[in-house]
Amino acid sequence: MGFYSRYVLPGIIDVAMRNEECARLRAAWIRRARGDVLEVGIGSGLNLPFYSPAVRSVCGVDPSAELQRRARERAAGRPFPVKLFQQSAEEPLPVPEASVDTVVVTWTLCSIPDPRRALERIRRALKADGRLIFLEHGRAPDAAVAAWQDRLTPLWRRIGGGCHLNRPVDQLVAAAGFRMLELQAGYLPGPRPMTYTFQGLAEPRQPGLEL
Repeated sequence: MGFYSRYVLPGIIDVAMRNEECARLRAAWIRRARGDVLEVGIGSGLNLPFYSPAVRSVCGVDPSAELQRRARERAAGRPFPVKLFQQSAEEPLPVPEASVDTVVVTWTLCSIPDPRRALERIRRALKADGRLIFLEHGRAPDAAVAAWQDRLTPLWRRIGGGCHLNRPVDQLVAAAGFRMLELQAGYLPGPRPMTYTFQGLAEPRQPGLEL
């Protein structure tokens, strides 16, 4: 990992993800987490202020040591314990299977090298009645915008820490064994190839249930 990826990019990510629209979505969705929470891609801990008193604990994983340093600062003084683990989401997660009430994933699936594997690990970590909350940008339904996402992604990945603009997030979540309970999607303010956003709530699909 080079100097840019280790020290410069984390600061850019932290600043970029503190914008007004991201904060609005965090306020609307993160408060719905409950119980023992696993946050995949916790980054610099920007979700932590939005968790409600219904949360007992938060376990966060992220591969960036610099972002985790910032998350540790934001975790100080929270009314629930926060444990941080420096690792990829594709590795075995630091929680027992079927032990988590809520998994939170925000603007993370775009940059995980193998999102399918990560989502499968997330599903196994959730209790049968657990919930996945996700806020992710991804592939737009408009052909012209999607074409630009495909053109821009090779360069965007190099400067954005592996971020893909064109991943069909809703399809990835469903294919990993989840049933959608709620799904909203649309453009946020800004360039359309970068701002088509999925907001969703899903549960592990049980055998015999439809998508």
